[in-house]
Amino acid sequence: MQPANLIPLIVVLVVIAFALGYARSRALAVPMGGIKHLKSLPFYYAARAAMWCGLPALLVLACWLGFEGKVIQTLVVGSLPAELQPDSAGKASLILSQISNVASGALSADVVPPAIAEAASRLTGLQQSSQTMMALLVICIAVLGGFVAWLRIAPHINAREKFETTLRRIFFACAGLAILTTVGIVFSVIFETIRFFGKVPITEFLFGTSWSPQTAIRADQVGAEGAFGMIPLFVGTLLISAIAMVVAVPVGLMSAIYLSEYASPRMRGIIKPLLEMLAGVPTVVYGFFAALTVAPFISGLAAALGLQASAESALAAGLVMGIMIIPFVSSLSDDVINAVPQSLRDGSLALGATQSETMKKVIFPAALPGIMGGILLAVSRAIGETMIVVMAAGLAANLTANPLEAVTTVTVQIVTLLVGDQEFDSAKTLAAFALGMLLFVVTLALNVIALHVVRKYREQYD
Repeated sequence: MQPANLIPLIVVLVVIAFALGYARSRALAVPMGGIKHLKSLPFYYAARAAMWCGLPALLVLACWLGFEGKVIQTLVVGSLPAELQPDSAGKASLILSQISNVASGALSADVVPPAIAEAASRLTGLQQSSQTMMALLVICIAVLGGFVAWLRIAPHINAREKFETTLRRIFFACAGLAILTTVGIVFSVIFETIRFFGKVPITEFLFGTSWSPQTAIRADQVGAEGAFGMIPLFVGTLLISAIAMVVAVPVGLMSAIYLSEYASPRMRGIIKPLLEMLAGVPTVVYGFFAALTVAPFISGLAAALGLQASAESALAAGLVMGIMIIPFVSSLSDDVINAVPQSLRDGSLALGATQSETMKKVIFPAALPGIMGGILLAVSRAIGETMIVVMAAGLAANLTANPLEAVTTVTVQIVTLLVGDQEFDSAKTLAAFALGMLLFVVTLALNVIALHVVRKYREQYD
C-alpha cells in the first residue's frame, strides 16, 4: 500500500477511535448519575483516544519513510558481485541510478549486465515487501493504540489535563524542531565556511577586490588559484539595495501616511488592495519587467543624454526591486501609524493643530521607531533578492559605484557557484557557503538592529 493511501486510512481509524471513545465515556457516566461526575467532558476522553490512535501510527510511518530508501539501497548494493561493488560515493550513485532506471522500465534490462538486472528485480521486490510491511505495521499500531486508549477511559481520569499536556508537548516539539533546523543550517554553513578558509585565506576573502572563482582544471593554466575577494559583490549588493531603498522608502512611507490619515474609507479600500497586489507578483515577473522594459529604457535614455550605460545595470535592478519592496514598507508603516492612539490625534487637533501639523509633530514622531524598524527589515529583504539581479544587473563582479554599469550581488554568486554538478571539496563551490555566511551575518545584524530600535524607542500607550 502506498503511503498516500495510508493517510486516509489512518484518518478513518482516528475518527472511529474518537467515536468509540466518546460513546464509552458517555456510557461510563450514566450509572453515576450524569456527565457531571466525569473528571472531564466526553470530548476530551474521545480526543485522547483519537490521539493515541493517530500519533504513534504517524510517527512510525514518518520514521519508516525516512529510513526505507537508505536501507533498501544498502541491501541492493550489498547484493552486487564484488567486481561491481562501488568504491566511491559517485560510483554508488551512478549504479543506483542505473538500477532504478531498469526497475522503473526507463532502461531495458537487455542493455545492462545481468547483475544489474537482477539487482533491479531485487529492488522492486524489496520496495513491494517494504510497503506491505509498513502498511501492516502502521495499521496494527493505530488499532492497538486506539484499543489501549479505549480501555483506559475511566471516570477518575482527568482526560482534559492529559490531552492538553500532550498538546503542549507536541507544540514544544514543533518549536524545538524549528529551532534545531535553524541551528543545523547555521552549523552546516559554518562547517563548510571553515573548510573554505582552509583553502583561501580569510584576509583575501574579506579584503580582496577581485572576484573570479573559476579555478582551472590543470595547475599550469592561467588563474589556477582563482580570486575570491568579496568586496565587489558586497559593494554591488549595497549599491542595488540603496537604489531600491531610495525608491521604496519615500513611496511606501508616503502611501502609508495617505492611506492611514487622509484617504477616505472607500478610497483606502480600493488603493490598499491594489498596492498590496504588488507583493503577490513573482520575482521572476519583476525580473522580466526589469530586463525587457526598464533596462532598455535606461540604456536609451542614457545614450540620449550622452552617457554610456550597460545593457544590464544596477539602476534597472534597483528601481524594479524598489517597486517590489513598496508594499512591504507601506504595509509595515501603515500598521505602525494606525497603532498610534487616537487620543494623541484628538488632543493635537483640540489644541488647534492642523491635520498636517498633527501628522508631522505628533503621529510621525510617535511611529518613527516602528517605521525605522520596518525599513531595516525591508533592507534585509532587498539584500536577499536574487532573481531580479540575475535578469537585470548581470553576473559581472565589477567594483564600481556607477549605477549605469553591470554589477552582481552576493546572492547571485551563490546561485551561480552551485548550479550544475559541483564537487564540494573545491574552493569554488565552498565559496558559496562563505558568501552565505556573510549574507547571514549581515541580515541577522540588520534584524537585531531593527528589533533593538523598535524596543528601545517605542512609546508605551495605555
